Amino acid sequence: MLLDSKGRRYLVTLESGREFHSHAGYVPHDDIIGAEDGATVKSTRGGEYVVLRPTLSDFVLKMPRGAQVIYPKDLGPLVMIADIAPGVRVLESGVGSGALSMAMLRAGADIVGYELREDFANRARGNVDRFLGPDVASRYRVELRDCYEGIDETGMDRVVLDLPEPWQVVPHAVGALRPGGIIVAYSPSVVQVMQFREALERHDFLLPETIEVLNRGWHVEGAAVRPDHRMVAHTGFLTSARRRA
Repeated sequence: MLLDSKGRRYLVTLESGREFHSHAGYVPHDDIIGAEDGATVKSTRGGEYVVLRPTLSDFVLKMPRGAQVIYPKDLGPLVMIADIAPGVRVLESGVGSGALSMAMLRAGADIVGYELREDFANRARGNVDRFLGPDVASRYRVELRDCYEGIDETGMDRVVLDLPEPWQVVPHAVGALRPGGIIVAYSPSVVQVMQFREALERHDFLLPETIEVLNRGWHVEGAAVRPDHRMVAHTGFLTSARRRA
């Protein structure tokens, strides 16, 4: 990631012999390859860029995408709510552009993804490979499937959903989850939450909970310290529950 003097961020995949071009001229990739994290490089017209290896949050916000991604402010809590850890087996439906997949894979999960659209599935695979590398391929399988019609996998530890109608998956999740397993749904609308919670109750899931994460930054400049005028407020609701034996 290149950071210019105005704080603008540019995500670059480095390749020997290529160049990064901007209004300030260009920077040969060879000047960046091998540079220390945090080093400064100059363009042909004197522009300065700080070179940083992108965090997952940086990558999610700048990566190629088709479907709307789950934002970093929700990814962290979702990974915690779903209790993702090395070796946890996850059925993820609605993989979209792969943001949630990357967060769970990096935490050590083994994921089977169900996705309706082939272009979304390919983009998710590409983003996962681009950021995490080929080593995670053995833990990430995406199938072109409709989760509303059923789930073939059994004994899963988690079912994680980013779908318009997650309540349709609840009956299938009963058979897919192991006893005590966790189901989590990301839903932009409270109407979706209500219908999902009703389905969880009908199928006797335990400990249903819905939360919303608000992210308010602060302006800190000398003695001027106050909340930012803008904040990342509503993006979606996170609803979770556990399967009864």
